[in-house]
Amino acid sequence: MTGMQRELLAAFLRSRREALSPERAGLTPGRRRRTPGLRREEVAQLSGVSLTWYTWLEQGRDIRVSRQVLEALAHTLQLTPAERRHLFTLAETALPAERPEPVAVSPTLRKLVETLDPFPAHLINDCWDLLAANRAYASLVGGLEQLPQEERNSIWLLFTRPQMQSLLVDWQREVRAILGQFRISVGRNPDDPRTAALIDTLTRSSGQFRALWSEHPVQAFQPTLKRFSHPAAGRLDLNYTKLDVTEAPGQHLVVFMPSSEEDERALARLVEESGQAALL
Repeated sequence: MTGMQRELLAAFLRSRREALSPERAGLTPGRRRRTPGLRREEVAQLSGVSLTWYTWLEQGRDIRVSRQVLEALAHTLQLTPAERRHLFTLAETALPAERPEPVAVSPTLRKLVETLDPFPAHLINDCWDLLAANRAYASLVGGLEQLPQEERNSIWLLFTRPQMQSLLVDWQREVRAILGQFRISVGRNPDDPRTAALIDTLTRSSGQFRALWSEHPVQAFQPTLKRFSHPAAGRLDLNYTKLDVTEAPGQHLVVFMPSSEEDERALARLVEESGQAALL
């Protein structure tokens, strides 16, 4: 840690110690307390560390702080999840791996996806399940409204729907890139039951998936140009980007932007003529 980080960490700990009443910490308040909140010795005792060591920490001394001690301090000081992340950030210590809880799609985000018409847009999670999609995306891919909920998954569609291979001009390159990104998500959430079930089902259902997955592709996301050969709209070149949703970790907004005015006009005609409804 730099000197500035040590000072910020010390000030943060002091502020949270002074903001926590003895009653909330499960202690008897006593009669003589010159300062609000907990005393240093109380925080040290409740956290299982020595008073001297904790005092040095609040003084901004250059000492090492383990993940276990940070967890104990976060528990003692009753930090919120955001405060706990801030504590680990200040201490330059990686947070323990956490499985993100599924979060419902907010009405505002659904409205944003819908408003992006006629540019195809959809919302996915780390397992690439389709959480929401606008009319343009439903028109581009086609037939999504007829699928059961468990099959509305981008990776499943790539390997089980023959029309996806003809729709994507560079199908082989596309699936390698997506599997590379999916492999990174699996590494972050190795115990997620939905992910395990999807991999198991695809392994049994698709020889192409088995072959590519066994190569252990790993690839970070990069904005790129995707080329489509649509049966009604013809050739479409669309710039593809993906944005993380800050309010809901694990959700990602995927948007396809036309690369030319001709592509933009073709998309508008496709949405108008298809009569497709949004998947919300």
